[in-house]
Amino acid sequence: MERSLTLSRAPVAEPAGRAPRVRIADDKAMLRAAAEATRDLIAPRPGVYWADLIGSVAVGYGALAAAVTVRQTGWVVLAAVVSALALYRALSFIHEISHMKHSAVPRFRGAWNALVGVPMLVPSFMYEGVHNLHHAKTRYGTSEDPEYLPLALMKPWTLPAFVVISALAPLGLLIRYAILSPLSLLSPKFRTIVMERYSALAINPSFRRRAPEGEARTMWDRVETAASLWAIAVVVLTATGVFPLRSVAIALAIGSGVAVVNQVRTLVAHLWENDGEPMSVTAQYLDSVNVPPPALLPALWAPVGLRYHALHHLLPSLPYHALGEAHRRITAAVEQGSPYHKASYAGLPGLVNKIVRSTFHPR
Repeated sequence: MERSLTLSRAPVAEPAGRAPRVRIADDKAMLRAAAEATRDLIAPRPGVYWADLIGSVAVGYGALAAAVTVRQTGWVVLAAVVSALALYRALSFIHEISHMKHSAVPRFRGAWNALVGVPMLVPSFMYEGVHNLHHAKTRYGTSEDPEYLPLALMKPWTLPAFVVISALAPLGLLIRYAILSPLSLLSPKFRTIVMERYSALAINPSFRRRAPEGEARTMWDRVETAASLWAIAVVVLTATGVFPLRSVAIALAIGSGVAVVNQVRTLVAHLWENDGEPMSVTAQYLDSVNVPPPALLPALWAPVGLRYHALHHLLPSLPYHALGEAHRRITAAVEQGSPYHKASYAGLPGLVNKIVRSTFHPR
């Protein structure tokens, strides 16, 4: 069997004071074993998608209704936590939508936008056409990757700022759709700015997305119009007292909770150790994170397959419900020294500690 990890001999140039970083070449044995072990897992199962989405939405909005109607603080907090976790799971299907062939699960994207994307002001176009760039071999970890920042190499204060600022996401989305969307119709130049800079779920501040064309542009315009009308309605109905301010504040707090949990999950989805150089598929895998069983809490903070984020980078076409079985098969198929095992971690605390220590002692 081939060696599990192959390193190129030429070190990458590093700034003064930092040890040279060795490029990781693709481990062909691991890539081949992963592909061969999962060939029968590629097809999505529509029943699983629909049942999971509908159940998550029902629990999320049901708990939201309870949170805004009950008066006892303890029950409000409990209902808000349940609502945030369920709606976070429902929202996480945007990741699946960005990868799936829509003919494989007909009408799922439209239903998701109606049930989740528009009400939560995160329509699917904010991820479609963006997330796929994160998986491009020549873009991952570079300045052209919309979902990458070398957080492990940055200053320690950037980590809490990265998480805390996400709590403002619900207000930012209200501004985006209630104000910027209608204003952008008055100026083509401003419309371009809104589409390029404020229409993507990205963490790279230098990223500028391209405007969609054809059917994608038609879908974008239709869904953005719905989100804009909903955002304007929320603002107007709150200002006129139709929506009680307390209820809106609770809903915004739940939205902030969803955003913060997702940002913490993003913080530990990768090791964030690349400084801009293109990486091999194996290197991308090792820069990503799996948190497999027996850990239980990742099912809450990394739902819909996100606990297998490294495996997803290895096989991005696998549907979320197949990742657990794929992980078991690949683990059994590769040798003990395979790099496949090196991307698995025990849980959230250790991962947070790892990246925090990296900011104090960058490589």
